[in-house]
Amino acid sequence: MKKSDLKIDWATHEAAKHACVNWHYSKCLPVGKLVKVGVWEHGQYIGAVIFGRGASPFLGNKFGLNQSEVCELVRIALTKHQTPVSRIMAIAFKFLKRNCKGLKLIVSFADQNQGHHGGIYQATNWIYSGTSTETTEVFIDGRWVHMRGAFYKMNKNTKTRVAKGKHRYLMPLDNSMFNSVSKLSKPYPKRVLSETSDTSDIQSEKGSATLTNTLH
Repeated sequence: MKKSDLKIDWATHEAAKHACVNWHYSKCLPVGKLVKVGVWEHGQYIGAVIFGRGASPFLGNKFGLNQSEVCELVRIALTKHQTPVSRIMAIAFKFLKRNCKGLKLIVSFADQNQGHHGGIYQATNWIYSGTSTETTEVFIDGRWVHMRGAFYKMNKNTKTRVAKGKHRYLMPLDNSMFNSVSKLSKPYPKRVLSETSDTSDIQSEKGSATLTNTLH
């Protein structure tokens, strides 16, 4: 595919929501302040790459960063497409870095409770830094959600569970941050046999794409 056949630009709230509801396993758009990047192939909208501040206001604390210097990759919601996910990610990250001055680090999580191990991040050379802490989830509106975001809907019959910590992956956006977070690197977790990933097409790509070097 020619570079001119792929377009990355801002997406509207409605377009981003459509992508998440129809093309992402969560079937929902995250709440909170979001940066929504749309993706087009041959002039056709194929989805969105969405960034946010994450569930915790302290996301960047352990890396010595404030809220304006770190963000979380919260969704890659794509319909059928020809461009490798790795290339879409790389271009979306460059777009984000260019338009969000001062941003130094992207964090993303792979949910063990959904059977994900982070294959898309491993294939594109993110830095793995271990897992987040266990959390309590509640079953609300047909799905498991963090108790903090659904407390007002709970009652004595609400089901709860202890959820495993999520695998945490880091994508530094400059050399200084790379040198800092690379010290936190741990061996990649292995794929579980029952895994069903919302971005499983990355697994079919031959070789790996070094996003870190590209972004630097």
